Amino acid sequence: MSNNYATMLLSKVIDTEAIHTFTKHNIHADSFISSVDRQVYEFITDYAEKNRGEMPSYATVVTEIPDFDYVPGVTDGFDYLAGKIRQRRAEYDFKLFVENKLPSLYEEVGKKDMAEMTDILTEEMADIHRKVQSGAKVGFDIKNDTDRFKAEYKRRQLGESFKVWKSHYPTINRVTSGGYASGNMYTIYGKSGRGKSVIATTEAANLAIQGANVLIWSMEMAEYETLTRIYTYISAMLGKTTAMIDGAKYDAGFDSSGIRNGQLTEDMEREFFRMLDEVNGLIDGTIIVRGVDDPSFSRRDLTQLRHDIEETQADVVVIDPFYYLDYEVNTSKTAGGDAANTSQKLRRLAGATSTVVFAITQADETESTEDGEGNRELKPPARKDVKKTKQLLEDAALLIGVDTDYKQNLGMISLGKGRDGGEGEVAELLYVPSVGIVKEIVFDANMFGF
Repeated sequence: MSNNYATMLLSKVIDTEAIHTFTKHNIHADSFISSVDRQVYEFITDYAEKNRGEMPSYATVVTEIPDFDYVPGVTDGFDYLAGKIRQRRAEYDFKLFVENKLPSLYEEVGKKDMAEMTDILTEEMADIHRKVQSGAKVGFDIKNDTDRFKAEYKRRQLGESFKVWKSHYPTINRVTSGGYASGNMYTIYGKSGRGKSVIATTEAANLAIQGANVLIWSMEMAEYETLTRIYTYISAMLGKTTAMIDGAKYDAGFDSSGIRNGQLTEDMEREFFRMLDEVNGLIDGTIIVRGVDDPSFSRRDLTQLRHDIEETQADVVVIDPFYYLDYEVNTSKTAGGDAANTSQKLRRLAGATSTVVFAITQADETESTEDGEGNRELKPPARKDVKKTKQLLEDAALLIGVDTDYKQNLGMISLGKGRDGGEGEVAELLYVPSVGIVKEIVFDANMFGF
């Protein structure tokens, strides 16, 4: 099938010796429908590769491929010609798919499983979309792209393209100059059972109250268990109940054990249900949970995650835990390369979707020590203790090490590898998660009379 735009582009490339045009405008062998045009493209690129970038003359091309209808003196721009070629290729592929493949696909797959059918259709359309896309501009020119920078500045000023969400913990806000920035990944890690999921969930509740749409992939806990924690923390942040801790009165939430087992007192149940009925007016954002027991939650790779982000319009994503993701293919063929590759791609996904991503992982187990009264000494893990893949350390904008002890009503978070500094900063926590009290203990010098 002839496409005169393809012939015109090839002729202009020969005349102007602009071999880079193909890469710049996303033109490759498969972009050409005509076998003759494809032969010319392959001859030109092969010739240039073997001759240090030099181009063949039109006479040489016509001699090698006599059927090529060379067009001299083409004045149309490369952008225009390349766009026409990509459009024609996409139209041609779509026509072939609809006429030749779609009917049999429906008979073989669609009648049995429309979910699988839509997945295949999505992949086919994505492939066509890739072919019609133009080549991307390389980088940002600080002299010629200033208007683009100004526009981004204004968008950030209005909170349209960049958002910083305040942490529940003042020390994190101070160290990060305001909180969690969209487009970044943050790693929360700790030993098994030491509260890393609790810290992540309190942040999720806090950010939802601020107005964020939060997506939680809870791959260890069932949906009801995760929701129990969320509602407990939200109720504490809203001060729905009070609790006496070590002789002091604190805002607290509904008892998580009572919610979990369906055994709140009659009065508390009434208040809890009232909060559920009014939650839409109490929280500016929302939280969407996919629990381990969700029957539709069988695919847990980054492709599915991107789909869920787009479907829910998520601002914040919690992956709990990271090591239960379906890892990307280990292209490096090195030990642990699959996890490392997944971490890198998750970091890129955070940037591509402008989301805040929390990746939860374990820390290496170390020996515990006790004080003279038999209390375990709290010691958040060091940055070297990040487990499963050290790539999480490299990809995170901030490492948040966690250690807690509910028996002492205490916890600690330690910050490491912060891009804004603050490595080694430690915050002490009042830690009573059973009633939603997980908050930083802020010491005021005035309280000691200084």
